[in-house]
Order: sequence, then structure tokens, then C-alpha cells
Amino acid sequence: MKLAGIHRSTYYYYVKQMDKPDPDADLKIEISAIYDEHEGRYGYRRIRDELANRGKKVNHKKVQRIMKELGLKCLVRMKKYKSYKGAVGKIAPNILDRQFRADHPNEKWVTDITEFKLFGEKLYFSPVLDLFNGEIITYTIGSRPTYSLVSTMLEQVLERLPEDHQLLMHSDQGWQYQMKKYRQALQKRGITQSKSRKGNCYDNSVMENFFGIMKSEFLYLKEFESVEHFKLELEKYIEYYNNKRIKAKLKGMSPIQYRTHTQSAA
Repeated sequence: MKLAGIHRSTYYYYVKQMDKPDPDADLKIEISAIYDEHEGRYGYRRIRDELANRGKKVNHKKVQRIMKELGLKCLVRMKKYKSYKGAVGKIAPNILDRQFRADHPNEKWVTDITEFKLFGEKLYFSPVLDLFNGEIITYTIGSRPTYSLVSTMLEQVLERLPEDHQLLMHSDQGWQYQMKKYRQALQKRGITQSKSRKGNCYDNSVMENFFGIMKSEFLYLKEFESVEHFKLELEKYIEYYNNKRIKAKLKGMSPIQYRTHTQSAA
């Protein structure tokens, strides 16, 4: 005999289950809280890692099942985008040579410029990323890809660099990085300059990857009321990215957590 289209035994099984306390009730609350805290950017693996950081070891399949039960889906879908390239200058040596691993902070920095289109306007974003932990050290944003966009970025980032520090600074072949003022500013601080080969985005793939993550997690997910609102939210996102967004390759820590942890353990 069937009740409401299901077998009697199945019906009474579910009735009986409804009377039992949910053993995963607390876990479901915590998973939901992590999901909301990160505004839907975390999938089940990253939520599993965050639970582990909180002292709760849960199999990723269980987290995946619970998220499915709760209707929680990662909202991030990586999309293709075009990075701003502008004019290309003369060929310069690719000293970095795709050696993207750094053993210490401030050993290898990479930079680039990407373009946003909002409210009928173009905005240009120029960050610096530390290859040691993926931290965004500083950035500038402007309505035109002028040299001042890069020179201001350079002034800001060099403020945190110790004197006489050995650093490799990598970029693409963009004209801003060919400017005499830029090259002299690096030389003055004893910084070695490196550039990607002409037309080869893979030579600066860590920076390109960050642009993809930022646009998928931030630009394509948020709604902005104005350019000024966008800039305020961008500042919040960079703060989030550096301080809270965990990475598996950083042992489940955020960039700044990882840097602090390694420095304290040294």
C-alpha cells in the first residue's frame, strides 16, 4: 500500500526521523554562518578548511551534502576577462622566468594593470602582489592609465620596503614600466626589474589569476550605486582578500595570517 505516492514503510520511516534530534544541527548552523560571512564565495572545500581552522575536522563530502540540504551554493564562477595591456615597449629580460615561489616576504613582487567598465566609465586598477603569500600590498585606481597611476603605486609600496632590501619587481612590457622615472626609482632602491616576454600572459600568471578571482568574487557578484561606491567596496574586498580569504596552498590561512604565522615561527 502507498500513502501520497510513497510506500507505507518509507512514510513511517520519515515520520520517525522527524521526531529525532538532528545530530548535525550545530554543524549546519556553523556552515551557514561561514557561508554568509564570506558572502557565498566559499564552496564546500574551502568551508571544510575553515571548519578545520576552528578545530572541527569534517569530511568534505559531508560538508558538500549539508550545503546541498541547506541550498547553499558557491556563487563564484570564474569568467574570462581582458586585462588592460596598452602599448608595449621594448623587450626586457624576464628574470622571474615563472619562478613564482618566494621563500620570504618582500622577495618577489608582481604588478600589472587591469581595466573595469562601470557606469559608462573606464577605471584602471594597479595593484602589487607579494609572491610569498599572495598578499596585495597596495594598489591605485584611476580613470586613465597614466604614469601617475603606476608612480603613485610605486611610492606607496616602497614605503614598506626596508632599506637595502633585495627585491625582484616583475611586470609586463607595458609602457609605464618602461618609463625612465620608473626604472630609476627601482634602481635607486636597488630593486631588480623583470618583465614578461612580449605577448606572454603566462609570465605574470599569478597576477592574472588574482584579477580573475577578484572579478569573479567581487565585480560580478556585487551591485554598485556609483563609481565612488565601487571604490569603497573594492577597498573592503582587498581587506577581506588579505585578512580573511583562506587558501589551501597557505595551509588554510589567509595571506596575512600566513605571513604572521611564518614570521613568528622563524
